[in-house]
This record gives sequence, C-alpha cells and structure tokens, in this order.
Amino acid sequence: MEEIRIRDEFIKLGQALKLAGLVDSGVDAKYVIQEGYVKVNGETETQRGKKLHPGDVFSYHGQDVKVT
Repeated sequence: MEEIRIRDEFIKLGQALKLAGLVDSGVDAKYVIQEGYVKVNGETETQRGKKLHPGDVFSYHGQDVKVT
C-alpha cells in the first residue's frame, strides 16, 4: 500500500489524489470523485473537499493509499 505524508491536520481528497500521483490535475480529481470512482475507508466518496486525516485510506483505480 502506498502512503502519502501530510504536515497538517488533514488533506482534502482532491489534493490527496494529486499528491499520490493518481490524477494529473484538480479537474481530473473533481471528475473521478463526482463520478463515484474514489473510495475512502471502503465507502464511495463523492465530495472533493472531504477531509482525510492520518490513518484514512483512499482508493482509486485499484490503488490504495494511506494518509500518514
């Protein structure tokens, strides 16, 4: 499982997708999230602004990424 390290208390889902290299831009992140292709902790998430905290796991296109 891949990991991304954050400095702050949380990171927004769209930013996390970009940081992990799973999408190329914020526009791409918005599209894949709104279309229901992204899961957070096993649940489909459609809010780009969803706050992810250390310990959360998000998934897209078969890739699981843990926030640390």
